[in-house]
Amino acid sequence: MRWTKLVRKALTFTALAAGIGALATGFSASRQTAAAEASYPPIGNFVEVPGGRVHYVQEGSGPHVILLHGAGGNLREFTLDLMDRLTDRYTVTAFDRPGHGYTDRVPGIDTRATATEGDTPLQQATMLRAAAAQIGIEAPIVVGHSFGGIVAMGWALQGLDSTSPQDASGIVSIAGVAMPWPGDLGWFYTYNGSALGGAVLVPLLAGFAPQSMVDSAIADTFAPQEPTPGYAAYIGAPLTIRPESIRANARQVNTLRPHVVEMAKRYPELTLPIEFLHGSADTIVPPDVHSQEVIKIVPSARLTMLDGIGHMPHQNDPEAAVAAIDRAATRAGLR
Repeated sequence: MRWTKLVRKALTFTALAAGIGALATGFSASRQTAAAEASYPPIGNFVEVPGGRVHYVQEGSGPHVILLHGAGGNLREFTLDLMDRLTDRYTVTAFDRPGHGYTDRVPGIDTRATATEGDTPLQQATMLRAAAAQIGIEAPIVVGHSFGGIVAMGWALQGLDSTSPQDASGIVSIAGVAMPWPGDLGWFYTYNGSALGGAVLVPLLAGFAPQSMVDSAIADTFAPQEPTPGYAAYIGAPLTIRPESIRANARQVNTLRPHVVEMAKRYPELTLPIEFLHGSADTIVPPDVHSQEVIKIVPSARLTMLDGIGHMPHQNDPEAAVAAIDRAATRAGLR
């Protein structure tokens, strides 16, 4: 009887401590989220689409160019530099992809802390095409970096079964995901994309991730180059480690591969101009797995390799990114 009482007391204290810990973690995550959104508020406009709203920035005049950021990013990725290099001859629209920045998740996606469902590339393209229609974008060159590359390919594939004014005139994939890859994605996506990780690990990261962890992640993304001066301060990294943003990103990446497998089956049907821009030193989205394989099966796809450049060509060699967009526009008859 005595041991039973002791066990009960121990369990009670353990549950109480766990509850207090959860409350403290939740409070810290909420406080960090509020601080992130105060420091990095929306810099563009919002458009309502079925099921939610999409955040975008649009500048310039001329044929339409759409910019889609990569995993864990937001549209600030492009407003830092690349957009200004294009607006003298294009109407350029940078979107926050679903679940990132200030754009809502795809309608119908389970967003509970223990959910594991990710917004697929085709679902994201559908939501962003709806936004493009609302703001008058037609026949765009769709540019995608990293994960944005596979969303751009999804945008192109939807044109195979569509006669929409929002169908892409051309695609530019900058270090873009395009083909199935071997191996796993590492612990960050595996655990944060799981039910347990979404409920337990994500709030801890959101509430207590040190700045050194953020700086290290940025440095790894730019390697072997150094991050663009002012990048960390401008990009709004704290937006990326809000709980809902971590969950959305991890789930999208964690569930991506089966969708890429199916999408790649239709690539040979594509005839629109496709320009791949890839750094030879990119170890995050290796060119030999992605762009170098696509050009073997899609006659309209061309690849420009940048010697020694890593995963951020549009930051480390923006002139090359602009040239790729110009080539796509010229091939599409827009220039």
